[in-house]
Amino acid sequence: MGEAHEIVGRLRQRLARIEPRSEGSVIGDWPGAGGAQPRPAAVLIPLVLHERHSPTVLFTRRTNHLHHHPGQISFPGGGMEEGDSSAEETALREAEEEIGLAPERIELIGRLPDYLTGTGFCVTPIVGLLHPPIKLKLDGFEVAEAFEVPLAHFLDPANHRQHSIRINGSVRQFHAMPYGDYFIWGVTAGMLMVLYRLLTQSEQTASQVVP
Repeated sequence: MGEAHEIVGRLRQRLARIEPRSEGSVIGDWPGAGGAQPRPAAVLIPLVLHERHSPTVLFTRRTNHLHHHPGQISFPGGGMEEGDSSAEETALREAEEEIGLAPERIELIGRLPDYLTGTGFCVTPIVGLLHPPIKLKLDGFEVAEAFEVPLAHFLDPANHRQHSIRINGSVRQFHAMPYGDYFIWGVTAGMLMVLYRLLTQSEQTASQVVP
């Protein structure tokens, strides 16, 4: 657990320096067309702290029949509902609904910068720690599977990719971090890039987390 404690300790310190919605803390590619305001949303970035091996990141794969982002790799999360008092509450509620993670089993340790998506959401990524054993109950309508990837995979620059796509005549860049048969890309990979920079940059530059 020595490696996990070191990583978690460093992450706690650096997350504490990120002020929500401060200048430079909102990243992404929402164009704001027509003066529309992005919708608030939140995701949970679950880090699993195993006793006998290095930490992992828990992901979901969305079912293929969904209207938005079918089949894509994502974190548990969704839009903020009227009864949610905070982004943390949204992330915990969605994680329980999607994969059956009980809120009391999750230790929240901070937020990454808000992420503006091209689909019109302002997503707040909430980092949470999970201690095995973990019991999941997947919502079969939304989630095809849940799986873990070693955190070390995302901390290795050799696994980082940059791609481009043409949308409505404009070329947009996006991150990707493939793992085996899983193609992790887009907003999810963008958030992982922020996590990577937080954990690998020097103390002097750790606050500059924009991918």
